[in-house]
Amino acid sequence: MTIRVLVADDQELVRTGLSMILDAQPGIEVVGQAADGRQAVSRARELRPDVCLFDIRMPELDGIEATRRLAGPDVADPLAVVVITTFDLDEYVHGALKAGARGFLLKDAGPELLVQAVHAAAAGDALIAPNVTVRLLAAFAATGKRSRVLPPVVPLTGREEEVLVTVARGRTNSEIADELHISLSTVKTHLGSLMDKLGARNRVELAMWAYESGRMD
Repeated sequence: MTIRVLVADDQELVRTGLSMILDAQPGIEVVGQAADGRQAVSRARELRPDVCLFDIRMPELDGIEATRRLAGPDVADPLAVVVITTFDLDEYVHGALKAGARGFLLKDAGPELLVQAVHAAAAGDALIAPNVTVRLLAAFAATGKRSRVLPPVVPLTGREEEVLVTVARGRTNSEIADELHISLSTVKTHLGSLMDKLGARNRVELAMWAYESGRMD
């Protein structure tokens, strides 16, 4: 299956470059472009792409609001959005993740990571460069601007707590399996259980819950 992608960035050079990189990949097709956030939302609703790649800072609507309108908690049929930005410690990125983005990348991440992020988002997962994830969430947590999170109705098991912390540290499923000496299928089972108990849609939201609940202090 071909992954259909919409690229939105107010800089034409960046927009064209991202589109060329993605179009050159087998199994990926850029089906549309947008130069501002309002156009991005309109084009996304019209085209229903498999993945939206949005710049965080755009005129008309910024990437956060565009993401919220397409992938927010109140959206019945959310689209997969990956935010791409120049600012790895910009707290606006945290807002984008809260708005429903499945991940974010830096504009200098390179073609390989860009393609991986698109594939991950299309598959329902989230890819964020682990070191960037950790630095972003840790920096945001350090500001003290945490949302108030409610404890899960069903308490987490000890193993689920361990998996949650490794996710918040940016570990991949394979790294979690190695670190905790469990199988990949067991890791996936624990992740599914964590998402159910915490009302999270992906590992990004799990990581944010871990920070906001004080698990990473």
